[in-house]
Amino acid sequence: MISLWSDNQFKSLENDLIDKEIHDDLIERIYTTRLLGQDSNLVLHGGGNTSLKTKDKDVTGKIHDVLRIKGSGWDMSDIQPAGLPSVKLDPLLKLKNIKSITDQEMVNYVRSNLLDINSPNPSVESLLHAFLPHKFIDHTHASAILSLTNQKKGINICKEILGDSTGIVPYVMPGFELAKKALHVYEQNRKITSLILMNHGIFTFASNAKESYENMIFTVNKFEDYINKNRKNFFIPNVKVDKYLPVSEVASIIRGACTFKDEFSFDGISRFIVTFRSNQKILNYVNGKDLSRYSQVGVVTPDHIIRTKHIPLLLSEPILSDKNKFKEEASIAVKKFVKEYKSYFIRNNIRYELSKSELDPIPRVVLVKGIGLFALGRSLKEANIAADIAENTIDIITDSESLGGFESISESDLFDVEYWSLEQAKLLKGSKLPFDGVVVVVTGGGGEIGSAVSELFVKYGAHVAVLDINYNLAKSICSNIGRNAFPFECDVTNNESVVLAFENITKFFGGIDIVVSNAGAAWEGKIGEVDDSILRESFEINFFSHQTVASNAVKVMKNQNMGGVLLFNISKQAINPGLNFGPYGLPKAATLFLVRQYALDHASDGIRSNAVNPDRIRSGILNNDLISSRSKARGLTEKEYMTANLLGKEIKAKDVALAFVHQALQSKTTADVTTVDGGNISAILR
Repeated sequence: MISLWSDNQFKSLENDLIDKEIHDDLIERIYTTRLLGQDSNLVLHGGGNTSLKTKDKDVTGKIHDVLRIKGSGWDMSDIQPAGLPSVKLDPLLKLKNIKSITDQEMVNYVRSNLLDINSPNPSVESLLHAFLPHKFIDHTHASAILSLTNQKKGINICKEILGDSTGIVPYVMPGFELAKKALHVYEQNRKITSLILMNHGIFTFASNAKESYENMIFTVNKFEDYINKNRKNFFIPNVKVDKYLPVSEVASIIRGACTFKDEFSFDGISRFIVTFRSNQKILNYVNGKDLSRYSQVGVVTPDHIIRTKHIPLLLSEPILSDKNKFKEEASIAVKKFVKEYKSYFIRNNIRYELSKSELDPIPRVVLVKGIGLFALGRSLKEANIAADIAENTIDIITDSESLGGFESISESDLFDVEYWSLEQAKLLKGSKLPFDGVVVVVTGGGGEIGSAVSELFVKYGAHVAVLDINYNLAKSICSNIGRNAFPFECDVTNNESVVLAFENITKFFGGIDIVVSNAGAAWEGKIGEVDDSILRESFEINFFSHQTVASNAVKVMKNQNMGGVLLFNISKQAINPGLNFGPYGLPKAATLFLVRQYALDHASDGIRSNAVNPDRIRSGILNNDLISSRSKARGLTEKEYMTANLLGKEIKAKDVALAFVHQALQSKTTADVTTVDGGNISAILR
């Protein structure tokens, strides 16, 4: 690990911020905070914190001594001035003289001394930063340090490496008690330049930002050097050499097993997004003979437990020739994990006089022998955070085991942090949305209807795979939609292309819940005169592509074993044929039959199949030229043609999107056709 301090970079930041009247010491604080936050071997996803003791003025112009400390919700890697709120320092220092204070009292007290009440909550470690006298203080969860503090002889190793230059604080849960303990250790030797917090991390401090930052790098390097000098290879492989199931199938099996009933979730099932990681280090770890020992000890730092649970779930190799065996094992293993988690909760909740409410008992990290690690989250972002932490845990435990043996904090300490309200507050988000954790696939996603459907599902909480033959168009649509819309290239008339797309989607998200089969194209011509090649081409995209998409979706849905929804765009032409429009209407009519056949054949799999038949939607199919042509065929003006319905209103793509979302939410409806045409008596089904 090297110092990343750059005078040129600092000067550039100084030039950017100086016009905003940001003083030099705060600019230094911002710069070194970002340097620390950009190194995943020091902090991950909002972990760690930094502070600065300086002066700031309130709205009246009065100057106060303040502690500027990282606020909750801010990531160190891109911290801004607003992410380091000012807290009056003198009131915080008064807490050194009291014996105890509750967590909520501490939070309220610190927050009540903010100069700006609209600021984010200051770090739960604000008092520790306040009590230490130094101007600049840095705190990280450096991997090298955790590798050595999470051992039986961790304290002795730390003393051997750093001697009298550091103070060592036995594990104490973050908050008031830790602040008092750290201050006590510091006061035993005020010449120290760092504090090692066992099973937690490291604090460094100095009178200037560069010195405190480089002290962090210097100290961590000493631990890295010790590891590199003393490590031994401890992995003993215990894995069969065999062919394994594709990652996409393993992911969907895990996703299906890791669900629980929830009447407020889509189709009554709470679902997760699943992401996958694998490399040689991960494989060495998951294939190790002693995996069931070293992986089940606990987390490497308490901060991680809210993201990963206290331990991962373990699964054996997913042998290609025995998929059902792996599927059954995954189901049994998850049920066992849930049962054991509930027992863990009950026996620890007794200490709290049963006052805690149980969190969901589903694992967040799954280690699969021969394959790698899978991580779960309510969103892809959450799943990736869990995966990053799981990889970091593997690195730390690997180093720790190579030097002796990994140890975590006690089960009761783990529980205390997992059910600590101040930790859970980090995960709080807005109100629950109908499609949280749900994966939706939309074909023809680059068109007017497809993009409208994709956007609406995202607004309702879904993660959406936007499929189009034109990848750049799909990418542009996703860029406009924003978070949780992802482009995939797919030619729905090509079976191999569809298979590959569904495999990639399943590998990316862990599975599929809803498919909107929307892609299509229109051809005109008198049915007795149209060339066979045109009719066959129309059938390829307007019928056979729907079958190809649906059949691949069913494979994934059955693998997950938690149902699913197939939604088809069949068009009004399926019910009410238009003059000279047979090449388009015939395959659409066949698709209507296909919808009902899927409803009939796969209801027993919990899969619903419904259709929307929109009419006269401006889109890639019904473009200006086709509107002109169809208007003439009906003997109408273009405006009359587009509003020729009982309501006299033109139908928009967003109206079709609403119909698809509505059908997805109707958990007890299948074989239905929802008409979106403003009222067309000729197209009424019954």
